[in-house]
Amino acid sequence: MTLLLTFASTLLGGLCLTPLAKILGASWGFLDQPDSRKIHQQPMVRMGGLAICAATFLGLLGMMVAGVALPTSNPAFMAMLLGSVGFFAIGLADDRWSLSPILRLGLQAVITAITWYFGLRLDVLPIPGIGTIDLGLFSLPITFLWLAGVTNAINWLDGLDGLASGVSAIAAVMFALVNWKLGNSDIAMISLAVAGATIGFLRYNFKPAQLYMGDSGSYFLGSMLGGIAILTVQNHANFTLAMLPYVILAVPILDMTFVIVSRLREGKSPFFPDRRHIHHRLLQAGLSQTSAVLSIYGLMGWAGLSGILLNINYVAWSNVFLLVFILLITQITIKPQITQLPQG
Repeated sequence: MTLLLTFASTLLGGLCLTPLAKILGASWGFLDQPDSRKIHQQPMVRMGGLAICAATFLGLLGMMVAGVALPTSNPAFMAMLLGSVGFFAIGLADDRWSLSPILRLGLQAVITAITWYFGLRLDVLPIPGIGTIDLGLFSLPITFLWLAGVTNAINWLDGLDGLASGVSAIAAVMFALVNWKLGNSDIAMISLAVAGATIGFLRYNFKPAQLYMGDSGSYFLGSMLGGIAILTVQNHANFTLAMLPYVILAVPILDMTFVIVSRLREGKSPFFPDRRHIHHRLLQAGLSQTSAVLSIYGLMGWAGLSGILLNINYVAWSNVFLLVFILLITQITIKPQITQLPQG
């Protein structure tokens, strides 16, 4: 019952706060201008991240007031919340002043270092047949690669109405199911809080979108999902469990990886703006915006359920390999538009 109340409270918060965020974003100048890389043809408010972040925290605060115990004594949990606010602030600054990619990445490294210092970290690496390896000093860069990687993967997937928000909501629900099955009710509650707030926002973000989440929203969601993943597997010696977050988030992670590799192979910067992402390729293949978004939702659901099954039966690995194959074939067979496009 507590889990359902958490989900319902943040869902209501997302539904109620998103229209307010739209008004504030318009009055404060948080507008996403159209260009040749983007789908929209007129300026759109990009401050939905404020509603998602506020709904999540207000929902958690409400549960605490109602007497529900949150793991506030867990340093890693508190570090995750602190880090999510930091990532949100970076995204909000970028939405307003268009920071350079290097500056954004540098600020993400600073926030990651702070959260790592306070306990949100990946300290061990389980390897089948070898055992658990202590990462030692490599813990910080590995934690940074994970948190910044997930955050930017969600951000880069934010290219169609309802895409990044729907993908994040599905991932959050999958993390909730995994942690509920593992008996981690606290982490399941946080996951559902994120899912509820995001679905509330999705009501206004699905095609035709009334506003965008902006980098503030994708950075907040990416850092929360990355943090929840660390809390789920932190210092666990089981290789299969350690792989769960990678499987649940396989679609955005693989999309980002394929895009970076293809850009580097052509001698371009990893931040080179173009139409190489999976949603661009699906549109180029003839799918409508809605069909492309729903197709990626389906892949996310498939990946998530495969992740949950991985903790039960190794046969589920076949689904993972098939998913990788499908995404790879999509990258190879559908040629992207690679003309230099404006930053955004």
